[in-house]
Amino acid sequence: MTLREKIRLRYFDPELGISTAKSGGPGGQNVNKVETKVVLRFDIAKSEKLDEAEKALLIKKLGSKLSSEQELIIHTQEKRSQLQNKELAFKKFYQILEAATKPQKVRLKSAPSKTAKLKRLQSKKIRGEVKANRQKPKF
Repeated sequence: MTLREKIRLRYFDPELGISTAKSGGPGGQNVNKVETKVVLRFDIAKSEKLDEAEKALLIKKLGSKLSSEQELIIHTQEKRSQLQNKELAFKKFYQILEAATKPQKVRLKSAPSKTAKLKRLQSKKIRGEVKANRQKPKF
């Protein structure tokens, strides 16, 4: 079983911190009264569901998305309902985890074909001629 499959089977919900806030955007007067924005926090360093190797991998892969305390923070305020925003936040969280644990493709070495080399050389020759034609004639 791959790391990606192992992480997908785990239930992280108890380790996720959820808070709400008033959000901007559509909603009219509802925006001023109801806290529909959802902020989801996941502390990778304190997670009990992940082992040390998995924590290190996630910290490495998600480096730019983490706070200084190694915490993944997801904001959602796309919908007018708090419940819909919560569902979106959970969905985003699991998508981010899945993307971070996706194995990197192995790059296969390849060389340009004969025709590609010829085309490149021909275009260079044409370009050189164009530039040579710009110069004043030499007498």
